[in-house]
Amino acid sequence: MAASTATTVAQYLAELPPDRRVVVARVRDVVRANLPAGYEESVSWGMICWSIPLSRYPDTYNGQPLGYACLAAQKNHYALYLTCLYMDAEQSAAFARAFTAAGHRLDMGKSCLRFRTIDELPLDVIGREIARTPPDEYIALYERSRAAAAKQRAGTAATKVGAKQKVAAKQKATAKKAAKKAASTRAAA
Repeated sequence: MAASTATTVAQYLAELPPDRRVVVARVRDVVRANLPAGYEESVSWGMICWSIPLSRYPDTYNGQPLGYACLAAQKNHYALYLTCLYMDAEQSAAFARAFTAAGHRLDMGKSCLRFRTIDELPLDVIGREIARTPPDEYIALYERSRAAAAKQRAGTAATKVGAKQKVAAKQKATAKKAAKKAASTRAAA
């Protein structure tokens, strides 16, 4: 499916061919049945999303609601974005173990779980992951992750400054040697 222009979940589902609608609706049902209170369902970025609304947490890096999970019917597959895993490497690894222990092959990037059929998903594992983090814990995780990212950026910036200073000092020393050599050559001539 091309990027959806739907503004409601009902419109999003109506855009899908019947066979794809069944798959998206089934995964959506699992998410909704396990979603902790405080997340809201909407359509954003051309897919169904479950987020913490800006009225509850406005301090996001991009000014958009804090996304927890999203579901999309892509052109050649489906995608369940579990951003709830993106910021927690330990939980991400536990999810991968549970997924494969259920007898399924995991096709996942940092948060994007790709699948072609509903049979490729252990829906109970998906449900447990969705249920795992209430909004307050997710906000705390998000804030820790943003603080760690800011600290890393600051460290990277300091490293870049230090590297630039080393390069400048080396260039200065090279220029000084060249000037000394030129002066020596002129004096000898």
